[in-house]
Amino acid sequence: MKTDIDIHNHCHFSFDLWLTLIKSHPEFKKKRVELFSSFFEVNRPVEEVERTIKYYDDLCNTINEVTGGNIDTFEIYLMILSSLGMEISLITKDQLNEFYIESEELFLEYKPVIIFENIHEFFDRIKNKGKTINILSNTGFIKGKTMRKFLIHENLDQYIDFHIYSDEINCSKPNPLIFQEVKNKIKDQNLPLHHILHIGDNPVADYQGAKNFGFSAHLLKH
Repeated sequence: MKTDIDIHNHCHFSFDLWLTLIKSHPEFKKKRVELFSSFFEVNRPVEEVERTIKYYDDLCNTINEVTGGNIDTFEIYLMILSSLGMEISLITKDQLNEFYIESEELFLEYKPVIIFENIHEFFDRIKNKGKTINILSNTGFIKGKTMRKFLIHENLDQYIDFHIYSDEINCSKPNPLIFQEVKNKIKDQNLPLHHILHIGDNPVADYQGAKNFGFSAHLLKH
């Protein structure tokens, strides 16, 4: 992905993750559907499971954007299972935890693909100018704690001053509270808002959300 991000006129850079820096491994979602079906013993065609997972993934993401809240990963699992005719009152939190651990292992085996061209060099340039970087990501199936593991594995964590994930603060972009969290965590509390640049692919959650709060914003187009 080519970018024309202005690093000279900004002092702090906030990056979205999905479809900004990374995208899913081409095999991951298919493998996750298989794991979901086998783990919960879902007696439905795999195509139906796949459609249902995608439907609730998209729905919950949209709900989070509209309300500014955050639907818990386990709640998404239960909605999917209920829609597939499973008796969710029989499912325990321990089972949901165990499934998450297995899906995290799968995620780290079929790691996301980095789509931001020359990301290490780009982050290097920012840091060498004495500027700072954060990750600001809405989450759904993949929690912030898992994204941290991935970023450490890719040697990207070294550049990141702090991370903010919607599941950890129960708040999603474009809610101004999540952009306030970015402002609160920047060391230089006197930094003018327009010197903070948020970069993302979503016109509503990333671009409009950041602009409405007072940050500068850069919309990445695919």
